[in-house]
Amino acid sequence: MYISALKSRLSGQAAIPASKSHTIRAVAIAALAQGQSIIRNPLYSHDTLSCVSTYRALGAVIDTTNPLQWLVKGISGEIHCQNESIDVGNSGTTLAIALGSASLAAPVQEVIFTGDYQIQNRPVGPLCRALTQLGASCLPVKNNDCAPVRVKGRLSGGKVSIQCPTSQYLSSLLLACPLADGDTDIEVPLLYEPDYAKMTLDWLDKQGIRYSRQEMAHFSISGRQKYTSFDSPVAADFSSATFFLCAGALLADELRLTGLDFSDSQPDKAVVDYLQQMGADITVSPEGVLIRQSALKGIDIDMNRTPDALPAMAVTAAFASGTTRLLNVPQARKKETDRIACMARELTKLGADVEELPDGMVIRGGKKLHPAPLHGYDDHRIVMACTIAGMCLENGTLTIDTAEAAGVTFPDFVPLMNSIGAKITLSK
Repeated sequence: MYISALKSRLSGQAAIPASKSHTIRAVAIAALAQGQSIIRNPLYSHDTLSCVSTYRALGAVIDTTNPLQWLVKGISGEIHCQNESIDVGNSGTTLAIALGSASLAAPVQEVIFTGDYQIQNRPVGPLCRALTQLGASCLPVKNNDCAPVRVKGRLSGGKVSIQCPTSQYLSSLLLACPLADGDTDIEVPLLYEPDYAKMTLDWLDKQGIRYSRQEMAHFSISGRQKYTSFDSPVAADFSSATFFLCAGALLADELRLTGLDFSDSQPDKAVVDYLQQMGADITVSPEGVLIRQSALKGIDIDMNRTPDALPAMAVTAAFASGTTRLLNVPQARKKETDRIACMARELTKLGADVEELPDGMVIRGGKKLHPAPLHGYDDHRIVMACTIAGMCLENGTLTIDTAEAAGVTFPDFVPLMNSIGAKITLSK
């Protein structure tokens, strides 16, 4: 599918949908828990449904017929692999967390995890080796550190050191090790995106899981614990809000975003700070986040904690004055795509002055940009970021292919953006 975007002005109010990251953690914990849990206001998207199907295959009973609340009958930590092969679709978070969960199965059970072509190019080798060192058997089928991965249990605990260029590795261990047969010590000499691991710790705290830690560098987790059923809402998604924050800073007469909780651990709430440093007129209050267009200037941003915000911030920088440097985010090259290279390529097509760095990008703003057909790379965040670029161009229509990828995390992106004044259409 294609998105076509025209010059737009934004105003009104938009309720931000639920967090993908929280929804996936909620499904995983509810599936591993005793009893029936209720997940209220979940995100209904390709990624979260991939998580649902994965944990169904591991034995949980999950009812998603009511979009406002999902019912999950847990398996009390007793993994029962229903399928010989489980397809996680495009969900890297699901793959990582489910590898840990499947490692809790009895040794006689075996399951192979696979996914789409992007998943089969995202490395999970360090996590596989850590799970194997802790007593399970977790082996990439092609011996290339990527899915497909064959998993057999069972986690016994022990000591492990793991470098985490993605926080998903640590989250997987944090969620699985409380259910292992013994205690676990985890050394983490490298951790990118630490706030996503903090989100996982927040869920463990709600569950009363026993662990200790030294900052985010060492964790001691007691084994033989249990998850319990819960009834809990899912917080709104700051990663999805990023596109509306950036669009509002560039195009809004007056736009209010509702549902965002700044006490939540989600790292992408930092996008508000980034934009304010660039000169954006943003006010946070109990009624929501109010944004008005203002002149933006380039700044330097350390984006290690917020790699998912890179595509939208790159577009924002292209329409700001001066130079913006998005720095210290090498993991952005190992997401669904190499987002640094892809965003540099697509913005250059529009006439932007962009320089790639090994760990980021330099965008020299102030150039007059023009429409061009853009490639979305089947990457939801690139598709949505490029759509914002089209809404900012003065003349002509911008088209982006692989538009259906937005459904991975934000199925209602187009109608919600149109509800506040965007001029976006979808076509085949």
